[in-house]
Amino acid sequence: MTETITRFAPSPTGHLHLGHAYAALFAAECAEQAGGRYLLRIEDIDQARCKPEFEALIYEDLAWLGLTWETPVRRQSEHMAEYQAALDRLTKAELLYPCFCTRKDILREVAAAGYAPHTAEGPIYPGTCRHLSADERQARIAEGVSFALRLDAQRAVDMTGPLSWNDRTAGNQAAQPDSHGDVVLARKDIPTSYHLAVTVDDAAQGITLVIRGEDLFGATHVHRLLQALLDLPVPDYHHHPLLTNVGGERLAKRDKAISLRALREAGNTPTDIRRMIADLAPG
Repeated sequence: MTETITRFAPSPTGHLHLGHAYAALFAAECAEQAGGRYLLRIEDIDQARCKPEFEALIYEDLAWLGLTWETPVRRQSEHMAEYQAALDRLTKAELLYPCFCTRKDILREVAAAGYAPHTAEGPIYPGTCRHLSADERQARIAEGVSFALRLDAQRAVDMTGPLSWNDRTAGNQAAQPDSHGDVVLARKDIPTSYHLAVTVDDAAQGITLVIRGEDLFGATHVHRLLQALLDLPVPDYHHHPLLTNVGGERLAKRDKAISLRALREAGNTPTDIRRMIADLAPG
């Protein structure tokens, strides 16, 4: 029987809040109930936004909640060579292409089309640069035009054939990665992306059960495709509901959800935090 290995993977871009505590405790409890292992990963590929002081507070807050995890902690910023190796493999398979479009370019083209499908990440890329010739691409690169690397989703799907993955709540899912279009796998300012990094990370850490919010359910279709292309193992998934405030709004850093640090300084205990989570948790 496969050992259950879960993980909590925050980004050190701000203080942890109740939503983070819910996710961290949920993953830890799933590992404990199965007699498995609980790992921590720091997702710090965005060096412009990630700060050492926030990383230190993550460890402090989680320890205060009573959580323990295995060491060493995997930090994404220390594994860029692994992400590059994955990109090199996809490049060799002729599955990547340079995209020179800015956000404004993409929005302009989407608007001109009158309508374009959207994902949680925004409008699906219309494939503008996919149609550039090799000479056009090389000319722009030679001119110093910055670019991202996108996955040719249709070509990738044609290569892998039908795929599926299992969510422990929603059941078996037929992968539909092309519904997200040609996702970015390496950004102009960062030599990897969320999609690529977490897929490589989960395999490297031996994660057998990926526990994360239901807002990332759609992204799993993309990650399943990358697993197939890179010959990586396929974990099970559990996408849990997100905590919301009394107004039904998702708890998020960008909305300045009250932090665990502030709650702790106000005199709350870990038991109080668990009670608050129970009160806010759906169902």
